[in-house]
Amino acid sequence: MHLGATLRLLRVDAGVSLRDMARRIGVSSAYLSRVEHGLDAPPTSERLAAIARELEVPPALLMDVAHRVSPYVAGYLEEVPGAGTLFLELARRRLTGAQLARVREFLDAEFPVRGTRSEEPVPPLAPLLAPERVVLQLSCAGWDDVLEVVAGRLGAALPGTDAGKLVEALRRREEEASCAVGGGAAVPHAVLPGASPVAALVTLAKPLKVDTPDAEPLRLVVAVVDGSRGRVRLVRLAHVARLAAHGLAERVLEARQPGEVLTVLEELEALR
Repeated sequence: MHLGATLRLLRVDAGVSLRDMARRIGVSSAYLSRVEHGLDAPPTSERLAAIARELEVPPALLMDVAHRVSPYVAGYLEEVPGAGTLFLELARRRLTGAQLARVREFLDAEFPVRGTRSEEPVPPLAPLLAPERVVLQLSCAGWDDVLEVVAGRLGAALPGTDAGKLVEALRRREEEASCAVGGGAAVPHAVLPGASPVAALVTLAKPLKVDTPDAEPLRLVVAVVDGSRGRVRLVRLAHVARLAAHGLAERVLEARQPGEVLTVLEELEALR
C-alpha cells in the first residue's frame, strides 16, 4: 500500500502546502515530498500521529493505511502483556467486523471509558451508496469514460446537478493531486456547495492502466461528492483509503450484484 499518496491527497484537500505541513511536524519539505512520492519509508507512528493532528483526522486511520500499530496499543501491550493473549484469541477465532462490533458493545457497557474524550465516529461509506450508484464490471476505454459514468450516477442523485460540470469538477481536483491511493483503488472527489454527501462505486471489467502510486492497475473507483470542505470530508477520504489498504478492491471485484458490494462494505465498516 502507498501511504504517501493518501497523505498527499489529504494535505492538498486540506489546503496545506508541502512546506507548511513539513514545518508543522518538524521535518524538511524535501523529506515529506519523498514520503508522499514513495521514495522514503513511511513516517514513524509518532510523525503519522502529528500529521493526523494537523489534518484533524483520527490517527488510527493513517496508522491503518500504513499497516502500523498505534503507539497507544504498543504501550498498552508493554504495560499489560496479557492483553496480547486476548488479541491472539480474537485472531484465532477469526471474528468478523460485525462480531467485533458486538465485543465492543460489551466493553462499552461493562467497562465504559471515563475521564477522556473519545474520538468522533468515522463517517461510513455504505450509507452514501445505493444500488443504482454501484456499477459492476464496467467496460471502458480509459479514465475519462470512468469519470463520465460516475458523474452520471452521482448527478442523478443530486437534483439540478449537471453531469458535465461534475466531470469537470472531478478532473480539476485530479489535476491538484492524484486520486489513486493504491491497492487498485482511486477516490475521485469534488465539492458541490450545499450538496448532500453522496458516493458511487465502480468495479472495472479489465484493470485500467493508469499511473498509480504502487503500480497496481486500477480496478476500483469510489467517487465521492460533498457539500462543503472540512474535517468530516477529510476523515471520509482517509477512511476510503483505509478500506483500499485493507483489500476493498479484491473483496468486491467478484461481486455480481450491487447488494453484494453493500454487504461487504457493511461488514468492513461494522467496526470503524
